[in-house]
Amino acid sequence: MPYHTQQDKKKAKPKKKVVIKKGKTMGMSQNQKDKLKEHAKHHSTKHMSLMKKMMKGGSSFTKAHNAAKKMVGK
Repeated sequence: MPYHTQQDKKKAKPKKKVVIKKGKTMGMSQNQKDKLKEHAKHHSTKHMSLMKKMMKGGSSFTKAHNAAKKMVGK
């Protein structure tokens, strides 16, 4: 008798699917808004809009800033 049979394969658990929720934004705290307002004096509007978008999605200030520098520049 073989070690693996067809019955064993039928009993195997189905794989779990990873679900990514889209469109859910976390928003920003008042402290983050104040920090962005001060930060805007030194950076372009493209840089700032990208940062705001990332921060609303849940990124921290530093992560959003570094990503915006790489994508848009100062």
